[in-house]
Amino acid sequence: MGASPIPLNTTSTKRADARNMTNYRRLFVHGGTYFFTVNAAHPGSTVLTDNIGILRTVMAETQAEHPFRFDAIVILPDHLHTVMTLPPGDSNFPLIWNKIKGRFSRRLDWSGPRSRSKRIKRERGIWQRRYWEHLIRDPNDFRKHVEYCWINPVRHGLVRHVCDWPYSSFHRDVARGIASADFAGEIAKGEFGELAASQ
Repeated sequence: MGASPIPLNTTSTKRADARNMTNYRRLFVHGGTYFFTVNAAHPGSTVLTDNIGILRTVMAETQAEHPFRFDAIVILPDHLHTVMTLPPGDSNFPLIWNKIKGRFSRRLDWSGPRSRSKRIKRERGIWQRRYWEHLIRDPNDFRKHVEYCWINPVRHGLVRHVCDWPYSSFHRDVARGIASADFAGEIAKGEFGELAASQ
């Protein structure tokens, strides 16, 4: 288990946030491996785990169109983390997330609160617009972010043991012999995009 070598064909795109207050660069790597944090619009909601079947379905549909790989994934009540490897020759992860988020939103029977800007843009108000992404640099970086996915439910106090959280690729990795069933690694320090994006 390790990250693929990072290809040289990269594209960096400069964008501004909704308020034009900060600029940031997304690094697009064909076939790259990324860590993502994607947040629901309302911290503390349970919209993702309450609708886990819908979320799994739309992810599978999107994966059929764009054959990316989930190296790790954990779904929490109001956000998710994943380590994802894009298909060779593909760097368009914004399209992948737009499809997942859009399909989930359209299939949900949702009547939650929406901000004025979301009403104007006819958004359902389920997801935060932005998300956190980090290009995986090397095998150590890969392992750090996979383990962060595994231990995240413990970090949030949802369970005492990693193996107790049902919505995690940890169970798949145990079955494959990649992880130990009694894994209890340290909670990593650093930036992981936990509810970092503004609505």
